[in-house]
Amino acid sequence: MASVVGLDGCDRNAQTASAVRTPAATRASAAPATDRGHAASPDSTPPGEWHLPGRDLAGTHYSPLAQINASNVGRLKVAWSFSDGALYGHEGAPLVAGDTMYTVSPFPDKAYALDLSQPGAHVKWSFDPKTSPMAIGKACCDPVLRGWSYADGKIVYNLLDAHVVAVDAKTGKELWRTRMADVAKGVTMTMPAFVANGKVFVGNSGGELGVSGWVAALDLQTGKELWRAYSVGTDELVKIGPRFKPFYPQYRGKDLGVHTWPAGMAMQGAGAVWGFISYDPSTNLIYYGTSNPGPRVPAQRPGENLWSSAVFARDADTGEAVWAYQFTPHDQWDYDGVNEMVLLDLPIGGRMRKTLVHFDRNTYAYVLDRETGEVLKADTFAYQNWSTGFDYRTGRPIVDPKMQPKPEQKLERVCPPDIGQKDWQPPAFSPRTGLMYVGIFNICMDLTDHKVSYIAGTPYDGMEMKRYSADGKDGDWGAFIAWDPVAGKRVWSIPEKFMVMSGALATAGDIVFYGTTDGWFRAVDARNGKVLWQQKLSSGIVGQPMSYLGPDGRQYIAIASGVGGAAGVQSDREGYPPRGSTLYVFSIDGADVSTPKAAQP
Repeated sequence: MASVVGLDGCDRNAQTASAVRTPAATRASAAPATDRGHAASPDSTPPGEWHLPGRDLAGTHYSPLAQINASNVGRLKVAWSFSDGALYGHEGAPLVAGDTMYTVSPFPDKAYALDLSQPGAHVKWSFDPKTSPMAIGKACCDPVLRGWSYADGKIVYNLLDAHVVAVDAKTGKELWRTRMADVAKGVTMTMPAFVANGKVFVGNSGGELGVSGWVAALDLQTGKELWRAYSVGTDELVKIGPRFKPFYPQYRGKDLGVHTWPAGMAMQGAGAVWGFISYDPSTNLIYYGTSNPGPRVPAQRPGENLWSSAVFARDADTGEAVWAYQFTPHDQWDYDGVNEMVLLDLPIGGRMRKTLVHFDRNTYAYVLDRETGEVLKADTFAYQNWSTGFDYRTGRPIVDPKMQPKPEQKLERVCPPDIGQKDWQPPAFSPRTGLMYVGIFNICMDLTDHKVSYIAGTPYDGMEMKRYSADGKDGDWGAFIAWDPVAGKRVWSIPEKFMVMSGALATAGDIVFYGTTDGWFRAVDARNGKVLWQQKLSSGIVGQPMSYLGPDGRQYIAIASGVGGAAGVQSDREGYPPRGSTLYVFSIDGADVSTPKAAQP
């Protein structure tokens, strides 16, 4: 029997912004339990450094630094800034190893090493990979880059033109470069290269151009491709074999990556891998999501369209699939499944479970057993109307028939729209509060589908959308929320005029940082959502904040300002900012390495 959850995970009346647009939390949190959960694996990164896109292998975006707290966060000021000059969406987080910060621009994907031991953090070196400009025209949604990784003295990242490059972290010299695909056929790469256990894991973009989605592992030392697994196609291509034991029976069949598609359509069926990857060293499994099926017009591809809009657990050494689960079967609205997979051990049902937490575009916050793929919880975190609830027996959302689009017929007020009530922007988890902190949307769309034909390297799309606030013409488009993954509910919420497209940062000082599309960088109390500090930056914020300990022993907070990417769907709204390219670094009173020790906070 279906178990139906509420269609609206929030209090709509509580989402009215104050007259001066200075947000305050709309709901206070309860006191946390003794053990509300923790990351899946021990944190091996030095406390003051940041080596991976989400800082740790589990993707928590949590910093153990606590110098900055509620008593002094109001004194944050700019310590220094840096501009890379690239006027596209700045979606990544800088990394810090030792006394050096590493940042990479969006196209042309230029890397910089900044010396943190010197006032102003002068440039140690820069590396220009000479990315092909052809890639700009193939990128679906701005020529962005969502992150890079540091490991074994190397900075490793993807180029928009479908190459992966490793750069010597000390000298800036190219160590290796691997071509992964032909950009002329529509394959680009915007996801953050992820390093674990001596391997570089990467995936492709281009779901709107009918590419075949894949994830691949490269040798960290040489760049040699070790394995590649596709999202669609035969079991051999998808690397499904004897180890594949999915929890739900609908995934137990031969060559489902072909048979759940019309004849001949699977290999243009997308399932691109352009989001985040996480890794559990205890099981040696990586976890990642796949994109929408192609074309986006569902009438042209009857069937469940496996393995699009899904999550895979794979052996990191061999690429063998261990289990999979599809978030949105026969995805009719472009809901994807690429959003982050945060690996947490959580007290579910009275005992600690090994889980994977995922905020999907389809508006369900999933808690899955990361060993089996069983759905333990599926709760809506924002307003939606495409589904009437969730059937735990089958592991599927229950589709409202009225919300299914048909070619050449306008379907009004579908919620969420194609970009979901949350896109790729990663949340943060604090083991101190047991809460997750995430930027979300509050939007709907009018949708009209048009049948399309496949031509390699060109849009294979067919969706026409008009997006607007779920609350009407002048309503807010977003919010920043604290979410209890165990209870499956909001704890507090901050309304925002625009979609919140930045990632989040949680710290041991019980402060959470996030940015807004119109350029506000905010620090809030992790327990009750009270805004403790905010600073308007020169452009909108769609990047990921991070924190590090400088050579002077101070804690710093860094965020890139440079609006772009999917945030551009709001560009006609009053207050949408100009493009930018500036990295801001904050400290208490703006102190840096040149500030005398006696003046340290």
